[in-house]
This record gives sequence, C-alpha cells and structure tokens, in this order.
Amino acid sequence: MTPTVNNTALDTLPEWARRLSQKYYSRTIAMFILHGNVHDLVPWNRGDRTEYVPLPRFLNEALFGRRDLVFSYDRGGGLAFSNNDVQADFQRALSGYDAFHGTKYSQGLPRNPDTVLTLLESYLRLRVQDGKKMALSIGFAETIVPGSDASSMGSEDRNCLVILKRWAQNQMFLRSDVTICLVTESLAGLNSGLVQNPGVSALEIPLPDEQERQDFIRWQLESTPLPPGSDVTAETLAKLGAGLKRVQLQNLIAHACENRQPLTVAFLTRLKKELLEAESGGLLEFVQSRYDLSMVAGHEPAKKKLRDAAAGLRAGRFDILPMGYVICGPVGTGKTFLTTCFAGEVGIPAVMLKNFRSMWQGVTEANLERVLTLLKAMSPIAVVVDEADAQLGNRSSFGDSGVSNRVFAQIAQFMGNTELRGKVIWFLLTCRPDLLPVDLKRQGRAEEHIALFYPHTGEERLAMFRAMLKKTGTHVSSEDAERFYLEQAGTLSGADTEALLVRARMKSALEGDLSVDAEDLKAAIADFIPPSYPTEIELQNLVAVLECTSKSLLPEQYRDMDRGEILRRVGELTAFSR
Repeated sequence: MTPTVNNTALDTLPEWARRLSQKYYSRTIAMFILHGNVHDLVPWNRGDRTEYVPLPRFLNEALFGRRDLVFSYDRGGGLAFSNNDVQADFQRALSGYDAFHGTKYSQGLPRNPDTVLTLLESYLRLRVQDGKKMALSIGFAETIVPGSDASSMGSEDRNCLVILKRWAQNQMFLRSDVTICLVTESLAGLNSGLVQNPGVSALEIPLPDEQERQDFIRWQLESTPLPPGSDVTAETLAKLGAGLKRVQLQNLIAHACENRQPLTVAFLTRLKKELLEAESGGLLEFVQSRYDLSMVAGHEPAKKKLRDAAAGLRAGRFDILPMGYVICGPVGTGKTFLTTCFAGEVGIPAVMLKNFRSMWQGVTEANLERVLTLLKAMSPIAVVVDEADAQLGNRSSFGDSGVSNRVFAQIAQFMGNTELRGKVIWFLLTCRPDLLPVDLKRQGRAEEHIALFYPHTGEERLAMFRAMLKKTGTHVSSEDAERFYLEQAGTLSGADTEALLVRARMKSALEGDLSVDAEDLKAAIADFIPPSYPTEIELQNLVAVLECTSKSLLPEQYRDMDRGEILRRVGELTAFSR
C-alpha cells in the first residue's frame, strides 16, 4: 500500500515534500527549513486533477490539511490560522494565558517575533498534552533569526534564536504530531547556529526542471491559449525557459495574451533575459554573442580545443567535456572575445558573473547562493568570470569575519560537482593565473588551461588585422593598408589594433569619407603610442606558459624553454613588480 500524507500519495508529491514526509515519519526531526524557490507555485496532485498553488497554501492544505491545528506566522502579517475554528481555539488559550500572567494579548494579537514565539510555545505545549496534531510555518524566517553573530544580535533576535533551538530539541514535539517549517529564500540568511542544529533539517526547493516546466505550461495553456502568430510550442517554451520559475512563466504567457503579442523565440529570449537578470538581483549579466569562433583571428590550437568541446556539447556528450577552463595570457589577447565566441559557436547562453560581494554580513553568501541556484537551473550554460583572480577570492579570511573563506568554499564545492560536468562550464579569465587558488584550477574544476599570446608570425598578424576590420565594421579602400599595417604596426595586440582602427575611422568620418583609406591608417599609426608595460607583459607571458596544460597551445619560442629558468625569471619579475 502506498504511504499517504493527508490522503495525498507520497509518490505524487514533489521530491522535497516526499523527503520532508519521510524525515518526519522517522520521528527524529520536527523542525524543517525550506529554502530556495519558495516564492513559486507548487504542483498539487488532487487525484483527478493537478493544481498549482503558492507554497503557504500547499503546506497548509496539501501537506498539513488533516492536522487538527494549522497556523502560520511572518513578521509583517502576524499570526494567521487555517480556519476560524483554529483561530477561536487559539483565542481561548490566549485568554487563559492573559488571566494567568496578567497580560492583554487576547485583545489584540502581537506581531513582534519574540512575543509571538513565546505565546506559540505555551500554546503548543498545551495542545500537545491534549493529543492534538499541529503544524506551524514561519515565513521570511531570515527576519526572525538573521544570519549574524550572536554577539551582534539584538535581544529580540537572541530570544527568538533560543526559542527555536529549544523547539528543535523538544522531545515532546518529536514524540507528538508537531511539525514546524521555517521558510526562507536563502539558507545563508539564517543564523548558522540554527541551520547546523542536529534537530533541524534543511530542504531545498529547486527551480523546476524542463519536464516540470513543460507540465506547468501545458496546464497554463489550457486556460490561457497563446495569441495567434506565436511560433513556440509548449516544448520549445519549456526548453527556452530554463532558469525561470513557474510564476515567471505564468506572467510571461499572461503578458503575451493581455497585450496580444505573439510569443516568438526572439520575444521570449528578450523577456527571459530581463526576468533572469532581475531574478539574480543584477549579479548575472547575459552575454549576447553575435559571433562564433570563425571571428577569432589566430589562436588556432585554442579554437580547435573549443570547437571539439562545442561538438561534444551539441551531441549531448557532457561526460567528455571539461568542468571548466582557465583562459590566461597577457592583456589584449582576446580572452573575453574568445569565450563569448565559444558561446555563440555552440548556441548556449553565456552569463558574466558580476560582483556579488556586499559590505553587509551574510548578504555576500546569500547573493552567491542565489546565483549558483540559477546557474544550475539554466544549464547548459557558460559562466564567464573576468579578472577571476580578484573576483573569486581565496581561503584567506583575514579581516572579513570569514566571508572570503565561506565564499571560496561555496564556489569550489559547486565547481567540483561532477553532476554538472558539461552543463555549467566555467571560464576563468585572468592575466595572472598564478594568483588563482590551486583549488579552483585543479583537475576536476577548471581542468583545461588555455594560454593565449600575441600573434608571432606575419600570417597571424594579418589574420588579426582582418578580424579587427570585420569586428569594428571598418572598410579599407586601399590594398596597401594591410601591407602598411604589417610594416609599421605588426607587433600591436588585438586591443591596440582595435583602438587604432577606431582612431582611423574617426579621422575618415570627420573628413566626410565613406571608408578608411591608407592615408587615414598611416596617420593613425603615426600618432598612436601603445601603452608600454614590458615587465608586466613578460611576466604575464611567462605565467601563462607555466599554466598552460597543452603543449600544442604554446608558440615555438616557449615550447621547449626550461621550466626551471621560467620559474626563476617569474620570481625576479614578481619581486620587481612589487
């Protein structure tokens, strides 16, 4: 016989709800923390039909609907009860509390957390003795027991923390039919002393996967058909909606219907970008790539490696792909451009990880938790981290209350999750790979280390010049321009060449010409003084050589260099740069 929860078969419940039920029936856990996608709709299988309801209703009616007493609390709304009978019973108990303690709470329910929790504790103990089955859910729990050090907490927060810890270890609650659910979007926002309590179980509510999105979209389209002219099916919408909540998909469909806007792939892509960037709190920036790897000049061995990875990704062979890449090399070698071209080559979304650090305690970890949850739901996806040596930090926790240590541990754990191989591909871009922590660039995390260098041969320099002409949209009217560039400016980096062409285009535009001629280019070259950092460039070249994991990526001049000599020279340059 299939186990049931309030007449709902366990195998029809969402995975997180099944785990909650199983842990509860073990009689070892009475307090649960629900975190993650807690502000979304939840599927409720009612036998002959499925409904999608908000989480509070799902808890009160689907999971705990057969309990004798069901109530909820949050700091803004105060206490709420599942029905009038429960409220009347609580009022009677509150009148007895007032008579005994000389208070007047029955004349108006309080909202401040420590008073409410004290009253609830008295009520729970009273009704447990009567053999009542009870369930309590506390919304926005991070506002009740915020994730800060006990020494910096106010007296109210400390009282709440003590009460909840006491409930988690209450043997009377464990033996009786009492369940307490704390609901929070981010686990990092809760006090760690409560999260790590052995009497508490944290359960993540994940973003819906593709099949779950498809089931919801079909359900939604039954009552809200898409406008005429829409070119997406439920399957397409589910696939392109990776990373979106059900409520966001519902709003997206409603927006199209209310405005009679046909839901096309282009329209959906634009709306999804806006929704996900808003959902990430501005911590992720979508990279819209109009290019593929054919736009990259030179770097042929590097492009071959990435094309092989793209072929594996298109074939669905995630098992043969690296967990991530370290893209290193001197400034101006096109590290960011190469990465965005890879995303365009394979057709997967690419996001730039922006600064997620905050000056407020607990916010940094909460920001990162939100970002990593989104990345997991949006797979396959490429994650670009520019200036990774500065952005990702290290194990040092000096002077920041351990924030760097915790952030580093979160990132390292996520990057090392082999279940995400080929699904979340990391690109760590840096000019100084020697400053990246070994834990992030070892095998099993950012496995492939691709080194990029300035063009060395005339053919490579000419290919780069033509690519920059194409990228900047520059039209050169004279065939002498290429020859003149190789003679006068062939040692410039890609970034320098792009800056040079912009200057030439400005001169041409000011003179009213439709295209750049050799004279414009000559004038720009004659006036252009590229920044010169010979020591830094040499250091960046040598550390890239040391970091590279494939001999075929190295230019001839570096391929057979003695590594001991390189290390010695790197030490000298590092000491000099300080």
